[in-house]
Amino acid sequence: MQIISTIFILSFFTICCLKFMHAADPPLSLDYYKSSCPNAEAIVRKEMECAVLSDLRNAALILRLHFHDCFVQGCDGSVLLDDTFTLQGEKNAPTNLNALKGFEIIDRIKNKLESECPNTVSCADILTYAARDATVLVGGPYWHVPAGRKDSKTASFSLVESNIPGANDGLLSIIAKFMYQSLSVTDMVALSGAHTIGMARCTNYRERIYGDYQATSTMGDIAESHLKTLKATCPAAGGGDNNEAAMDYVSPNLFDNSYYHILLRGEGLLNSDQELYSSILGVQTRKLVKQYAENAIAFFEQFSESMVKLGNITNPETYVDGEVRKNCRFVNT
Repeated sequence: MQIISTIFILSFFTICCLKFMHAADPPLSLDYYKSSCPNAEAIVRKEMECAVLSDLRNAALILRLHFHDCFVQGCDGSVLLDDTFTLQGEKNAPTNLNALKGFEIIDRIKNKLESECPNTVSCADILTYAARDATVLVGGPYWHVPAGRKDSKTASFSLVESNIPGANDGLLSIIAKFMYQSLSVTDMVALSGAHTIGMARCTNYRERIYGDYQATSTMGDIAESHLKTLKATCPAAGGGDNNEAAMDYVSPNLFDNSYYHILLRGEGLLNSDQELYSSILGVQTRKLVKQYAENAIAFFEQFSESMVKLGNITNPETYVDGEVRKNCRFVNT
């Protein structure tokens, strides 16, 4: 009864908040730059092609940047801001520190766009386009990106810690953080599939591999060997916090549905990932994990839809006091 009551209270609180947080449709459109910068998407795509061809891991870096941007103040480019004497950015918040990379890729895209269309394309839109192109370039689905976001003049160090799901969060906490952004449980499971590419740091998976990994895993020969490798690079006693391991060790540089197969085998690298399948509260999430493992097309379709919803989380303040930054790292002077 206590669990049911907790879920009810959490859902009621979240729904009430959402009515105030995201009640209005975002003022975005697919042809936003049709007249002002018709080559905007092509320029972003070309630069992303160069970035991903030079290092396939860059695709995951940009996807993560976009996610961390949108979960704090909405998709407003706030994650791109450097610290200054008058502004504390989000980059050095504990959750983001050493975890976010790829800023120089956005810098290069911004420089190209400023040459082509000065003071026109926002950094927030650049990051949203780039996340879509990053996905496509490593085998993932394509979706149309509505544009028209403005860049924030502020950032929130504190909201990073409260809004971004943590690697060791329980299922109810993760659900609550997604619902706060008007994202459903289905969106959450689909967007978690982005972990089919990219790496995690030892500090984020240490608790998992020295915790219930063996309890959830089938522990076949491959799993045993993989766990041994993980422990060798991530000691229990500490040290090696920034050593990395692939969240999808089967095909770490290919956007596919193998992440969900890994969860079915109980081998998710992060506690927060394995919770989607193994949590006793995860009746709906378990079904979705199975569905996406069995049907890659269903996963791709839902991921595309959920990425549009993610990108549509706007910061209303930017339409009153936002701007198009000339340099994505600093507010215009």
